Amino acid sequence: MSGLVLKLSPKERVLINGAVIENGDRRSRLSIMTPDANILRLRDAIHPEDATTPVRRACFAVQLILSGDSGAEKASQALLRQVEDLSQVFLDADSRLILTEASDAIIAGQYYRVLKSLRRLLAREDRLFAVRGN
Repeated sequence: MSGLVLKLSPKERVLINGAVIENGDRRSRLSIMTPDANILRLRDAIHPEDATTPVRRACFAVQLILSGDSGAEKASQALLRQVEDLSQVFLDADSRLILTEASDAIIAGQYYRVLKSLRRLLAREDRLFAVRGN
């Protein structure tokens, strides 16, 4: 079996092709077999007004692709540039590995992997801004 597997918590919401779906009272598992379905977990969603930092803006751009609000082909080039810009700031080996994973996933069109990778940088970015603000 291939495709995306979503494991949903009770009452968790997910956006599928523009429709908000809410899970019932129990954990569930959905297999999405349609390869081009636009899917976004709402718990992972970043609101536009919260996309105020470089990593959050990159995550938001991926989110627009996953929700179907932005075309993957056009947005992927801009997203690659954003990841390249991030590589100028995150210089440690672990962050560079994460950014390489994100770039590879963009090239492969695997936007869930891109989002998962970039989200790993959010806490690091928060720490950088905290140090810079002091």
